[in-house]
Amino acid sequence: MLAGLDPEQRAVATALHGPVCVLAGAGTGKTRAITHRIAYGVRSGVFQPQQVLAVTFTARAAGEMRGRLRQLGADGVQARTFHAAALRQLQYFWPRAVGGEVPRLLERKVQLVAEAAGRTGLRVQRTELRDLTSEIEWAKVTQIVPDDYPVAVVKAGRDAPRDPAEIARVYATYEQTKRDRNVIDFEDVLLLTAAILEDRPEIAERVRAQYRHFTVDEYQDVSPLQQRLLDQWTGLGSGSGGAGSLCVVGDASQTIYSFTGATPDHLLNFRTRHPDATVVKLVRDYRSTPQVVRLANGLLAQARGEAARHRLELVSQRDPGPEPLYVEYADEPAEAEGTAHRIKELLARGPENGGCRASEIAVLFRTNGQSEVYEQALADLGLPYQLKGAERFFERPEVREAGLLLRGAARAGSDPLTADAPDLAAQVRAVLATRGFTATPPAGSGAVRERWESLAALVRLAEEFETGRRSAGEPADLAAYVAELDARAAAQHAPAVEGVTLASLHAAKGLEWDAVFLVGLTEGTLPIIYAKTDEQLEEERRLLYVGVTRARVHLTLSWAPARSPGGRASRKPSRFLDGLRPGSGAPGARSGGAAARGSVEAGGERAAGRRARGPVKCRVCGRTLTEAVERKLRRCEDCPSSMDEGLFERLREWRARQAKKQGAPAYVVFTDATLMAIAEDVPASTAELSRISGVGALKLDKYGSAVLSLCAGEEPEEDDDQAAAVDVLPGEAPTDRSPQPVDGPSGDAPGDSSEYS
Repeated sequence: MLAGLDPEQRAVATALHGPVCVLAGAGTGKTRAITHRIAYGVRSGVFQPQQVLAVTFTARAAGEMRGRLRQLGADGVQARTFHAAALRQLQYFWPRAVGGEVPRLLERKVQLVAEAAGRTGLRVQRTELRDLTSEIEWAKVTQIVPDDYPVAVVKAGRDAPRDPAEIARVYATYEQTKRDRNVIDFEDVLLLTAAILEDRPEIAERVRAQYRHFTVDEYQDVSPLQQRLLDQWTGLGSGSGGAGSLCVVGDASQTIYSFTGATPDHLLNFRTRHPDATVVKLVRDYRSTPQVVRLANGLLAQARGEAARHRLELVSQRDPGPEPLYVEYADEPAEAEGTAHRIKELLARGPENGGCRASEIAVLFRTNGQSEVYEQALADLGLPYQLKGAERFFERPEVREAGLLLRGAARAGSDPLTADAPDLAAQVRAVLATRGFTATPPAGSGAVRERWESLAALVRLAEEFETGRRSAGEPADLAAYVAELDARAAAQHAPAVEGVTLASLHAAKGLEWDAVFLVGLTEGTLPIIYAKTDEQLEEERRLLYVGVTRARVHLTLSWAPARSPGGRASRKPSRFLDGLRPGSGAPGARSGGAAARGSVEAGGERAAGRRARGPVKCRVCGRTLTEAVERKLRRCEDCPSSMDEGLFERLREWRARQAKKQGAPAYVVFTDATLMAIAEDVPASTAELSRISGVGALKLDKYGSAVLSLCAGEEPEEDDDQAAAVDVLPGEAPTDRSPQPVDGPSGDAPGDSSEYS
């Protein structure tokens, strides 16, 4: 279960007790770390799968988490969005807590907001309704009632779309209209569930008896309302001190939804609220090349504010790739056409020659209104594309028809149509062939091509599903595949369609591609013109950072001084590119002391009390060291070692005895790299030993005298009670509680025991 994890990911996976906070940079494998933590807890017997609830913010992310957990053998774990988990509980407990049937859920509130505006005598343009609706949603998730809205909006520095007093009246009328019609919206789902748990202790205890272990992904996007509900789930809001264990994961530098009420404060203040929390920082970037990572780090190095102070400096783990391209076009149509031609070149080269497949290319922009010109440019060249946020995949006519056909074939069992198919994907192809699906795509990019791409996505999904099931030792027949489709449709977890993705930067969060084109990077667009305050401008910078970190290999950043051909070239490139793009002045700092290194900080050890770490130079040749093990040894790997081999072996033998007493892996005592550093420096005092990386205050207190005795050539006194310093439960991997960098060693699941879980 732990094989293949890097040292920091392994630290996450084995931290099974107490509050855990994972600060995970873009592309650092956070989902891998937290799913392995859950699976490791289940497989080791520390977690009961039915008592684990993992929550995230999108149905797609929840579906991906369920799939990974299933492959890791952690069936029974619940992975849902906040709203889905709350709605399930609300539906189950409403009859006994309130009585009667649960009010009907309002899927879209725009129409009711329009009606409320009319009832207050307010004339609202159709284009204003969306902003008015968003403002009501913000007020609800930040727990602001209508009467308090005018003051709250001023205090928050928001630019209200209408007079705050008018919005407050619409908000109040909207709430009254819902009550009159016995309907609730999505924010009410969270509000009502939290209220029931607060008002009915016996119901809250039932929920906490069901769920004892919580994992929250994308914790930087939690709203005050979601935090209120989470406190009730864990018991932290009940005054009982907390009934459940909690693991949160997030990155303050990817906070891009504050306009909806999301705030990174809960993530940044987690250690303040939970002083005993284990904090793990993931900075090894497995997604992007060093060139892309360097640009991302440089972009954040110029940031300001609290989130910037906690930024993570990424370290790419990939081979070098091409440098990012900065391209200026004359006008917007020229930018779209140029982008389309560059995409065509990547497609023509193919993956085998440094190019890409269409589904591995994305064009990202600040606002949805920018998409049309790119749609036209791609269509003119006959290139397939998909617009993210358009029609839902499982609601497309061809996908619904395919689902019916596959369901029928699965029920038939011995259908002659699929009898000769050697595998699941071949069976799916055979069924879809009855509706015109072919192995090769049709020419062009119209409706016929879009239909083919939808069916091809179902075939590719069958291939991926079969591979995953077989690796888990489970059957992969047509019936199981249809069940997977049904689960994905319920969660709106669509498969990838083979076409260039067009998406806003907000919609791109959580996704990645081989090639990314960031377009329209001009002042007034990014940062958007209505971003006035320092906080708003920093969020715009973070939005660009999210866009940059979506790219694995190819990254192109472009802008156009003129809006239309022949127009006035008055627009300037985005200020965020200053110091990064060629010819834009002195480069901004690429890294700084505030940028965090990958590390694990155990509970109770405050970052504020730790020494600031500057550059570490090789004590032999003087080169600045970057690799973790080299920094620990304070020399290059290739430079000659002064290590006392005899002392190193004595230290290893002593470590083995300690590990055996504790029933723990040897690296929990000290890693090989730390023992090597001790054998090279040979400390003669507690002060000298404490200066060695990997020897924190707790380890110094626990093992210091024994290590110093060994360094002096003496045998340490064996303390039979020493092992008791680390509490180990059966099946638990003990957690290293020192503030050292960690070095590596040389849908709904079935079987649910609760109706509401």
